[in-house]
Amino acid sequence: MQFKSVQDFLVHVQEELDANRLVLPTLPDVALKVRDAVAKGEVSSQDLAEMIVTDAALSARLMQVANSPLYRGTVEVNNIQMAVTRLGSTTIRTLITSLVMQQMFTPTTEVLEQYFRETWEQGVNVSAISRALAAFVPHLNPDEAMLAGLIHQIGKLPILMLVEDIPEFRDSPSRLNKLLEKAHPEIGKIIMNTWDFPEELKLVASEYINFERDSSEKADYVDLVQVAFLQSIAGTDHPACRVDWNTVSSFAKLGLASDAEILDIEGVSEEIGLTHSMLK
Repeated sequence: MQFKSVQDFLVHVQEELDANRLVLPTLPDVALKVRDAVAKGEVSSQDLAEMIVTDAALSARLMQVANSPLYRGTVEVNNIQMAVTRLGSTTIRTLITSLVMQQMFTPTTEVLEQYFRETWEQGVNVSAISRALAAFVPHLNPDEAMLAGLIHQIGKLPILMLVEDIPEFRDSPSRLNKLLEKAHPEIGKIIMNTWDFPEELKLVASEYINFERDSSEKADYVDLVQVAFLQSIAGTDHPACRVDWNTVSSFAKLGLASDAEILDIEGVSEEIGLTHSMLK
């Protein structure tokens, strides 16, 4: 099987999807149930707690997060009901989706394990920076910003699942890296539509890499993730390092100078560290 262009590969992805030979990553039932219940409104904390406790591993993680420095109060949370009551339904909805994301970044074979691990770690880095940057944009929610960072490269997962059986990519790191960078935004768009994410988050996976984007005067989650992404790759050999930050409107929308040292801003470094440790 030979692919002459990224478009050829995208056509192949669509053919595999249409033939049900490729299954897109899916959110676990508990995450979907909580999301739908919160979206409909008028769901009690007891109802949410009863949904969450059906997943023991997720329950344990949520308790850990509720007691983490980012969210803990004066009293230790020792059950899911307390966690839901303390955090609120909206935060719970976003946190659960964020916490189940890591389960998706598990390779089916050892061949591409490094790619899965690096993609997840990149997501965590961008997520942590995004959450910290949300403090500069009051109309954006820090927890939603954290989730936006985690999903920004979700489109890489189906690519990695497919190329395990395509030697021309699997056995050529340079070709695979180019494919991942060029194809993942379009596939991320497909996943976001499949997951039926809120409109304000849907565009992140496909548009964060569009550095000419200038949608409005008001910053959105794409702007937030875009700045976080550029900060996360600074000093590396990533192709996007060649982008002139002065031409990226997202910085101004966040009230930041294009040459701002994010980690030097008071409190940002600590906030990034806390989020990073929570997600790891």
